[in-house]
Amino acid sequence: MEFEPNTDNWLADTRASYDTVADSYADQVRNLLDDTPEERAVLALFAARVRENGEGPVADVGCGPGRITAHLHGLGLDAFGIDLSPGMIEVARRDHPGLRFEPGSMTELGLTDGSVAGLIAWYSLIHVPDEEIDPVLAHFRRVLRPGGPLLLSFHVGDERKLKTQGYGGHPMKVYVHRRRPGQLAARLEEAGFDVEVQRTLTSAESKLGGLLLARRRPDAP
Repeated sequence: MEFEPNTDNWLADTRASYDTVADSYADQVRNLLDDTPEERAVLALFAARVRENGEGPVADVGCGPGRITAHLHGLGLDAFGIDLSPGMIEVARRDHPGLRFEPGSMTELGLTDGSVAGLIAWYSLIHVPDEEIDPVLAHFRRVLRPGGPLLLSFHVGDERKLKTQGYGGHPMKVYVHRRRPGQLAARLEEAGFDVEVQRTLTSAESKLGGLLLARRRPDAP
């Protein structure tokens, strides 16, 4: 599948790219959690934080083919997935027919205020430009109930790289943004979150990955 990239619209480019690679991407990442015990431990901690703050729906934003949504469901959470790519949503529904998946964008998160008990963005902020991060975090704060946990994972570094091919050699046009944990943690604090866990690690998920577990401050507007 070929597509004409829209150089002025990163959302359109990201959507088209992941529509193109949806099946091959799902095949490559389907079993990654089997080889990432530290990530599984953090996901279990996130699930525990959700239960501590009361049961309720948990949003996996940028869910891709739904593997993290399904893992959270296996941990006992009422998890559902949202993704920009309709192709990814189609794959997620096919692979996990008992779970809920809907198309949507973290830049215009179509969830009501305080409607989710927890929110996770698992390597899904990596294509969001720096100038869009604060508005996205504001959406995350808005839809989380007070005290609700937020888990972010991302690639660590300072550079931005254009990805033009991937996941079986298919054409793509997405920028991959690497970020420093301390800088992203500071932006979370400014957005109304208290950061509880900040760490880096190397695993099958990322050559150098970052994990931030935070809570929405009860007094955050």
